[in-house]
Amino acid sequence: MRRMRRDRLQEALSAYMMLLPDVAGLLLFLFIPIVSAFVVSLHSWNGLKPMVYTGGDNYRQLLADKVFWRSLVTTVRYAVLYVPSVFVISFALAVLVNGIKGTKQQVFRTLLFIPFAISTVVAALAWSFIYDPMRGYLNGLLGLFRIPPQPFLGAMSQALPSVATVGIWLVIGYYMVIFLAAIKDIPQTYFEAAEIDGASGWQKLVYITFPSVRDTSLFVAIVTTIGSFQVFDQIQVMTRGGPAAATNVTVYYIFRQAFEISQLGYASASAFVLFIIIMALTLVQLRVFGTARQQ
Repeated sequence: MRRMRRDRLQEALSAYMMLLPDVAGLLLFLFIPIVSAFVVSLHSWNGLKPMVYTGGDNYRQLLADKVFWRSLVTTVRYAVLYVPSVFVISFALAVLVNGIKGTKQQVFRTLLFIPFAISTVVAALAWSFIYDPMRGYLNGLLGLFRIPPQPFLGAMSQALPSVATVGIWLVIGYYMVIFLAAIKDIPQTYFEAAEIDGASGWQKLVYITFPSVRDTSLFVAIVTTIGSFQVFDQIQVMTRGGPAAATNVTVYYIFRQAFEISQLGYASASAFVLFIIIMALTLVQLRVFGTARQQ
């Protein structure tokens, strides 16, 4: 009996030791910064002088800040463009690539994954040249079809979709690989039985493939939603929040408050509110997908 207890204790200790690096990383890079940001949000601080405790003044100011709420609306608009597009395109590409046999599948998979390996800043710079209204390649291509030149990043109605296109192009290959791995884990017997019953390709996709990758779909939906609410690099490089604040997303607004206006306390309050919003959206997605799984 003592030996069994000692063996169990050693197994538990080994398991905890293996988890320790991950737990330490979460504490160091996630929980401690969250707590620190909340503490700073209760103070007035410019980063140079000592912090002055102000209680909830930053949050009260935030509730009346129309610019912050407009930036949040812009972020939601970006998420509406980004999340469904990434989900649908990456899943469709995974299905198409999975249908390709032999070495051709590896070639297509690699080609589609390459954009994810490119730095976001480099990609944003490259696409800025592509979008250039005077000498850009995209307007040159549109000219072949007798379509007049478009301002893209210079128009309020086109700037946000143009930036979202860059973000979508960067990550669809990555999520395509994730969906592809999930599709390959589906037992082939399911499809063979469906073929015997006379199911069409669309029916197999709807009733076998998509339900079988529901957990992967949840992961992609949550991660892309979080990523859309944290978009910054493309905005900073391509538009700097313009034109006329059309791409002034919340993270860029927080960046300006912290590092251009030096209101670190107010910026921390904004960041903490954004964290609460993202966490609430994640919980909602978990609840929705969990309910759908039980049905």
